[in-house]
Amino acid sequence: MSPTIRSLVIPVSDLDATKAVYTALFGSPHTDESYYVGYNVDGFEIALNPAGAGGGPVAFADVDDLDATRETLLAAGATERDAPRQVAPGARVCVLSDADGNPIGLRGK
Repeated sequence: MSPTIRSLVIPVSDLDATKAVYTALFGSPHTDESYYVGYNVDGFEIALNPAGAGGGPVAFADVDDLDATRETLLAAGATERDAPRQVAPGARVCVLSDADGNPIGLRGK
C-alpha cells in the first residue's frame, strides 16, 4: 500500500471558538473531546488539536510501517519534530520536517 493522506490536524489555541467555526462549515463533529475534535468530511479527517505546538496544520500520511517509513525519511534528510507516540489502539503518529521546515505527519502501526 502506498502512503495516503487521510487527515489534517490543525493546532488551535481556543478550542471552543475554533470548533464553532468548523462546526458551522462541516456540521457536528464525530468526536468532541477536550483533547481532540474530529470531523469526517467525505472520508477525510479534519481534526482540531488544542495541544498542538502551532506552526500550522499537519497533513498525516497513513503508512503500513511507521518506523520503517520514518527511518527512510530521516535517512533522506528529514528531521524529527515529534517522536512516535501512541494515539489510539493500533495507531501511532509522528511528525518530521523537510529541509524547509514543513511538517510531514505519519500515521501507522
